Amino acid sequence: MNVQNKAASETMDAILIEKDVVVPMRDGARLMADVFRPKDRTRVPAILNLGPYQKDKLWVAPDTLEEEPNPLMNWETVNPLWWVPRGYAAVRLDGRGSGNSTGQCEPWSLAEAVDFHDAIEWVAAQPWCNGNVGLNGISYFAINQWYVANRQPPSLKAIIPWEGFADLYRDALYHGGILSVFMTNWFTAHLMHHKLGRASQNLADAWKVNTLDFWLSNSLDSGAFHGAQAQWDKITVPLYSVGNWTGFGLHLRGNTEAFMRSSSKHKKLRIHTGSHVHPFYREEARQDQIRFFDYWLKGTDNGVMDEPPIKLAIRYGADNFEWRHEQEWPLARTQWTKLYFDLTPPPAGTPENSANLVRENPKVSASRTYNASSFGTMGSTSAASSQVMGGGGIKPGMGVALETPPLEQDLEVTGPLAASFWVSSSSEDMDLFLTLRNFDADGNEVMETGQQGAPVPVAKGWLRVSHRELDPELSLPYRPYHKHQRRLYLKPGEVVKVDVEIWPTSMVFKQGHRIRLDVQPRDGIGSQGYMHYHADYNTGTNTIHAGGKYESCLLLPVIPAR
Repeated sequence: MNVQNKAASETMDAILIEKDVVVPMRDGARLMADVFRPKDRTRVPAILNLGPYQKDKLWVAPDTLEEEPNPLMNWETVNPLWWVPRGYAAVRLDGRGSGNSTGQCEPWSLAEAVDFHDAIEWVAAQPWCNGNVGLNGISYFAINQWYVANRQPPSLKAIIPWEGFADLYRDALYHGGILSVFMTNWFTAHLMHHKLGRASQNLADAWKVNTLDFWLSNSLDSGAFHGAQAQWDKITVPLYSVGNWTGFGLHLRGNTEAFMRSSSKHKKLRIHTGSHVHPFYREEARQDQIRFFDYWLKGTDNGVMDEPPIKLAIRYGADNFEWRHEQEWPLARTQWTKLYFDLTPPPAGTPENSANLVRENPKVSASRTYNASSFGTMGSTSAASSQVMGGGGIKPGMGVALETPPLEQDLEVTGPLAASFWVSSSSEDMDLFLTLRNFDADGNEVMETGQQGAPVPVAKGWLRVSHRELDPELSLPYRPYHKHQRRLYLKPGEVVKVDVEIWPTSMVFKQGHRIRLDVQPRDGIGSQGYMHYHADYNTGTNTIHAGGKYESCLLLPVIPAR
């Protein structure tokens, strides 16, 4: 046995493992939990995870993970082999109707939040717990932290939602009112795991609640998702909200909204970059996590709350970045910069969909019309009518590609973004897909490693034009907030203004590079894993108007050099 394996074995020997511990719910249901805690029986704070990913399912971690794989690891949850020796208990619960817990699974529901509340209070009352409970985990195990925090369980003392959306409607299901098929695929996959996989041996009748029909039947924000939306006025618990710049399409928006809008008086924000799971298990990240928990769950005066509240990975392209601490979000020194749409006809020899981003609004109005009709037929293998063509990018010429001249100097863009412009259509509705891209001096696109491991561009935004109505109380110039409570259909040729939220980003565009904004009728490059279903709304022709009375622009959060 080598030294590393011997140390791991000795650490394992110091952990008391209790399997299938019964955790009673207020309605008499019994959830099953695994508890990992110190063998010396000291009273310690507990870190909880509750979800449908089956607590007994070993996660075979990639060999590129910074933490060494071990038999106690479970997908997207804290590693007991690291946390327990440092004075914590790790508790994993199979949510109702999943794994070994009976009942009916209702992902991200009010019912699940009530169960989570009861589990927190049960754990806090155990003789081995010091009464303080924290929540920490990725994705699913981050998302439902918001919803149980809505209920303010007394023993919940701190949360670390690591890459977790906070509004099931806006962040995950309906981007700008357009259905994300990632969510329908996610649900179908886990339904199959529990109906056809090993879990079906214990839970033959679980997952009968028709969650998929519920999601599809509520394509407006009517209030049906109230239990799966963060109630920011009720979220007062100390929180460390952690996002990923490449998490557009699922999580990032929830993490930044949390920092801006939650009522917590003690909150921090961290945004990293790269894949979905690797950052969570890095030593640097674990130190951020444990220092926060040591302060709030153990009362250790380690100064973590005296430090700048924000830690950002400032990106330089092609996965290069450096950490920088900030005091507020958005950054107070932001120079909000408008780049206007210039739709004058492109010069001969350039693509027909080429257009410009310029510093001043063109005096003369111009427009561009493009075909929005679906191409090919929609087969039974996929509901996404917006298939990525040719390994990346949509059918040539669809939409408009707006580009700056080569930059005269490096330009840092860090913060929330938005685009405001004018559109019309021959149809009663139209879908807008915006992609922010980075091209070097030779015309090659600079891509980043995305959340799912595939290359992605800088940022994305979406809007179905019938959903363009803004909430005036919540909208900000740099972050439009749409009501999604009624559909304002277009009349053929009617010109309307749209404000499109582009999810936050950070990128230092290098001297000589060009910033490009694609406005397209379907998913563009880097959409793998997060594509959308149009139904039959993308037909006929769409038109973008700019210049003169149709002031159309991209709003960038430019950060001046210090």
